[in-house]
Amino acid sequence: MNGIQVILISGVLLIFFYYTFRLRSAILDLLVLAICSGLGIFFILFPSYTNDIAHKLGVGRGADLLFYICILLFLFVVMKLFARIRRLERKLTEVIRNDAKKEMQVKD
Repeated sequence: MNGIQVILISGVLLIFFYYTFRLRSAILDLLVLAICSGLGIFFILFPSYTNDIAHKLGVGRGADLLFYICILLFLFVVMKLFARIRRLERKLTEVIRNDAKKEMQVKD
């Protein structure tokens, strides 16, 4: 194992443990993160497999395949964040609306 592999595996494990212990999200999110972390470590340790998989899928290089997959994962994260922001906006609107109703009842 060379130096970059140690650095990359440490980074993947650090992100995984930070997410699991500090952010505590839904079990499905943890499962997806565990699978992605495992695949990341596997491809870091055995980079030749990315080329083999890429050729079977019709992509020129393994690095290109990983880049395309990262784009998809990035879009997934953006959509999850957008959904969470929308949910928070709805909750905030509801809280403000209820507070305004209570203030109007107090004034009467």
